[in-house]
Amino acid sequence: MKTLVIAEVKGNSVKKVTLELLSQAKRWGAESHALVIGSGVGQLADELAAYGAQKVYVADDASLDKYLTAPYAQIVVDAVNASGAELVLMSSSEMGKDLAPRVAAKLDTGAVTDAKTITLEGGQVKATQLGFAGKVLNHVVFKNPQHKVVTVQPGTFELGEKTEGAKAEVQNLAMPQVDLRAVIKEVLKETSEKIDLGEANIVVSGGRGMKGPEGVKLIEQLAETLGAAVGGSRAVCDSGLMPHTCQVGQTGRVVAPQVYFAIGLSGAIQHLAGMSGSKVIVAINTDPDAPIFNVADFGIVADLFEAVPILIEEFKKLKSGTAAAAR
Repeated sequence: MKTLVIAEVKGNSVKKVTLELLSQAKRWGAESHALVIGSGVGQLADELAAYGAQKVYVADDASLDKYLTAPYAQIVVDAVNASGAELVLMSSSEMGKDLAPRVAAKLDTGAVTDAKTITLEGGQVKATQLGFAGKVLNHVVFKNPQHKVVTVQPGTFELGEKTEGAKAEVQNLAMPQVDLRAVIKEVLKETSEKIDLGEANIVVSGGRGMKGPEGVKLIEQLAETLGAAVGGSRAVCDSGLMPHTCQVGQTGRVVAPQVYFAIGLSGAIQHLAGMSGSKVIVAINTDPDAPIFNVADFGIVADLFEAVPILIEEFKKLKSGTAAAAR
């Protein structure tokens, strides 16, 4: 099955989720293509090839520097038609969730968002997604046999091995003639040196058990020690203890890191919907009956103000020991 992965770019590199999707397409044995859109993005073709892209379509133009729905959607459709792709994969990011339904409409097919699994059986694509805040698992098949559009959360698929020196055939796409009803004048981004939640291998999240700034400080110290991203529950973010960019859950970010620390979090279903895809979940809570322990791989029944400082100290010892051994 021919697969087209829509690349997402941050700065001068391809986001990890794109490479995960290419890795999975390679595991399927699918004929894998990639599309990269932006300004000055032509040099990224080799990186996409290193993770399995056999052919890379490039739409490189100064006017594409900032994401805009109309031209991006038409470029994706042009790439689908040029490649003959049957399955279109993209990240469940802000861009992906805006782009997927519009591309699907142009291709006269449906779109599955936030897929948890994708299987290819006899030329048919089957996807599963969570519904009702994770209470229901939906199994979805496509009526249109020719085109399928699916978005996937970061971390859903394992990142494959990079093939050094791999090359892909590159085809440049022309700028489409579209009626621009909106033009992006400026994009304002929050300046932060923190690790992005969607890209992090480890996430340390805190809930109402943090109580106040001192609890937040402990969470941040643990995250810094581990090289992790910082997350929080909706209640914490609504209270102002953390910015809403840290919110994990049904109405916040959906994450799927290798390790997720749920500290002082009860495990409300809305929060679980945002982190249940984590590979390993470590929970710390004073209530042994907290719902978070039902999904945790490791649980500590303790006050976070006692447990977290111990974890920080032990992880620091491990890091210093590893560094010493390396020397």
